[in-house]
Amino acid sequence: MKGSVRFENVTKRFGYVTALKPLSLDIAPGTLVTLLGPSGCGKTTTLRLIAGLESATEGRILIGGQDVTHQSATYRAVSMVFQSYALFPHMTVLENVGYGLMVKGAPKSEVKARAEHGLEQVGLRGFGDRLPSELSGGQQQRVAVARAIVLEPEVLLLDEPLSNLDAKLRRHVREEIRQIQQQLGLTAVYVTHDQEEAMAVSDRIIVMKNAEIAQEGTPQDLYDRPASAFIADFIGDANLLDVEICQAGTPTQVALLDRKLTLPLDSASKGAAKLVLRPHDIRLERIAAPERLLAEVVYAAWLGNTVQYTLATEAGSLFAITPPHAQPFAKGEQVFLDFDLDKLRLVAA
Repeated sequence: MKGSVRFENVTKRFGYVTALKPLSLDIAPGTLVTLLGPSGCGKTTTLRLIAGLESATEGRILIGGQDVTHQSATYRAVSMVFQSYALFPHMTVLENVGYGLMVKGAPKSEVKARAEHGLEQVGLRGFGDRLPSELSGGQQQRVAVARAIVLEPEVLLLDEPLSNLDAKLRRHVREEIRQIQQQLGLTAVYVTHDQEEAMAVSDRIIVMKNAEIAQEGTPQDLYDRPASAFIADFIGDANLLDVEICQAGTPTQVALLDRKLTLPLDSASKGAAKLVLRPHDIRLERIAAPERLLAEVVYAAWLGNTVQYTLATEAGSLFAITPPHAQPFAKGEQVFLDFDLDKLRLVAA
C-alpha cells in the first residue's frame, strides 16, 4: 500500500556493535509515527534505514509494499528533513526548495511552479526571493519541509527537526508540521528524544530502548497503560513507589508502607511491584486523614499556571504539580497527600 513502511526482523550491526536488534514494525499510510527514546537507543539508525542512508545487516524493509532493502536512497520514494535544515546559504529560498527537482532533471518551468506551490503549502508564499539568512529559524525549518514535500515522497522523514529552535517556537513549528502532514495525507516518521513533542504530534509512538522497541501505541495508551517503569517515567513524569501486591486479580490490593490500597486493576500474581503515581494526580492538603500520606515540602516553584513541589515522604521523594493555590505551601511546611486510586497504575518492580 502506497506510503506504508514495514520492517521484517531488521537488524543493523556496525562491526561488533549491534545498533538495532531484530526489529519488526508496520507504519500505516497517512499516519505520523514518532520514534522516541534516549540517545543511543536506535531511533536514528531506524530512520536512516528507511531513508536508505544505512543498509540492513539482516531482514527486509518494504516501502509501499515494495522491497527496498538493497535499494539506494536515490531510488526510494522518501524525503528527509534534517536537524540542521541543510539549506544552501548562497541560494534563494525558491532555489533551495526546487533544488531536488532540478537535480532530478525537471524542466525549469516545472521546478519554479512546484517550488512556489511548496512554499505556499508551508505558509511562505512570497518568500521565494529571500536568502535563508533573512529568515527566522522557524521559517528556515518550513523551507526545509517544503523542499522535502515538493518531491512528492511516499514517506516524509524528520530527524530531530525542532532541536535548534527555542521552546516557544518549537511548539509553534511542531503544530505547523502536524497540520501540513495531515492536510497532505503524508506518511511521516518523526525522530525525537522529547516526549512532550512526540505526544503532541503523533498518531502512534514507538518508544525505543537499548536498540529495540520497549513499547508502542497511541500517546494516551503509553501514558495511561505503561508496560514498564521505564515507559512510565519516560512518557510523562512519574513517581515510582515500591509496593507489594498482596491480593492479585481484580481488584488488586497492594501494601504501601503500613496501609493497604485496593486498586481497580487486574494483576496476574502477588509480589513486589512499582506503583505509578503521576505528579498531576497528587493533591496537597493541610488537614490530616487516615488515607492521606504525610509529607514535608522540600522545594516549591511557582510557574504561573502551576506550582511544582518536591516532597519528602516515608515512601521516598515525590514530585507533584498542582494548580496555583490561594495560599501556596512553603518550604518546610507539613502537608498531607491525597490521590485517586483509579488513576494509579502498577508496573513490574
